[in-house]
Amino acid sequence: MSALETREGGCHCGAVRFRVALSDGLSTARRCTCSYCRMRGAVAVSSALDGLEITQGEDALSLYRFNTGTASHWFCRHCGIHTHHQRRSNPQQFGINAACLDDVSPFDFAEVVVMDGQAHPSDTGVARIAGVLRFEPSD
Repeated sequence: MSALETREGGCHCGAVRFRVALSDGLSTARRCTCSYCRMRGAVAVSSALDGLEITQGEDALSLYRFNTGTASHWFCRHCGIHTHHQRRSNPQQFGINAACLDDVSPFDFAEVVVMDGQAHPSDTGVARIAGVLRFEPSD
């Protein structure tokens, strides 16, 4: 197992700030095809539940759950930016919105694995890659 990489981050308006120890740096970057993730469009990186510390604005976070209620999605109630979620596929992990990390953009990733969330591994017993999202900057 590689060493944890600690990063700082926050929402768009700055009301929410956090520090996170990423499980394997930015190499866990992925997206998902479930109904919520398709609309949200965020690239998520992984952290253990005890790896996330909200350093400012915990009271500004709102929680959204749907369907089975297993996954918990947090967002800033002021600017609406999704900061993190507790995963349904692994409730012992948070998915951290990579775009909320200081000095990280979703466009920094040349390729991002897209997991099949429509046929969720908690329902099927099998985690399946649905595809790869690529970003190719123009000159």
